[in-house]
Amino acid sequence: METTDTQPHIDQHANELESSSTDSPAVEITIKFPPEQHNQTWAFESQDTFAHLVQALGLEFPEYDWAKSKALLEKRPPTLKKGMLTPSTDPDLPLSTLHTTTLRFLAPKSTTLDSLKTAATEAATLQARRALARSRLARLPPSQKKTALSDATFTFHTLSALPHLPNSQRSLSFLQRLKEDPGIVHVMKKHEYSVGLLTEMDPIANTSASEGGVTRILGLNRNKGEVIELRLRTDRYDGWRDYRGVRKTLCHELAHNVYGEHDGDFWRLCRQIEREVEGADWRKSGRTVGEGEFAPARDGEGEGEGEMMDHGGGRGGRMCLVVAVGGRTGVGGGWLLGR
Repeated sequence: METTDTQPHIDQHANELESSSTDSPAVEITIKFPPEQHNQTWAFESQDTFAHLVQALGLEFPEYDWAKSKALLEKRPPTLKKGMLTPSTDPDLPLSTLHTTTLRFLAPKSTTLDSLKTAATEAATLQARRALARSRLARLPPSQKKTALSDATFTFHTLSALPHLPNSQRSLSFLQRLKEDPGIVHVMKKHEYSVGLLTEMDPIANTSASEGGVTRILGLNRNKGEVIELRLRTDRYDGWRDYRGVRKTLCHELAHNVYGEHDGDFWRLCRQIEREVEGADWRKSGRTVGEGEFAPARDGEGEGEGEMMDHGGGRGGRMCLVVAVGGRTGVGGGWLLGR
């Protein structure tokens, strides 16, 4: 009796599934997810929404936090005015409007606990390094103490790459090169700048979109040098931005150690730092780090649009350098200020 009762029930659902897949025209969307080197065309039903797509990605790649994901449209349909989609703002968007388009997804890994443990370890390591530096300084002859004290004080005290992104050691090498850059070293000592943490910026956490296009933050300065973040990577996570461009961003953020707002004093100092860095850089190159090279932004990456300087910020805020939407270059309205 059990078999005769359930078999028609199973057959009915199978027929419904077959009917729905036959009646609904397939929606094909190319999904690119650089961290997993994923580039395939997915098929959906016409009644599916963007929320369904994100749920499917969560099943395919469960180690990522898809609630915080962002999808960049490489070819925007005429019916859509925005260049980026998110689960929180576009859950009900019909996938039929994205038929034959390509979506490039960015999503952070679910490593909150690991990040907290890493931060605690870095803090302990920093304290140990400072203790060792003080011990070594005490043993130096007086003639060498002044130089050693300057080297230990006016510098970037901690470097940090993001461990959840691919090739984090490469990013750490990038930051180390900036720290040891002859021009940067000269400026840090001359202006007596001390930065607590120089760290890598996560592209996904600092990318937003509007009707005018996609906006990318390039740098942040928190509390006048307590933390400086730099955007090292391209959106695809498989390449790094041009070294000299990132170094120029760092010059801008260092000027915010002194001035928060973009007044005349700020711009004079910013240009002065840029000139001093260039003048003291005896190498004048800007490509290789260790054994490898940093890849420039690729065609279609959208990272070479016009650059705008940041809005500045107050105490406890963030000062940032952004890539302007629409390809404009210059200083003006529409600044992006993080709080």
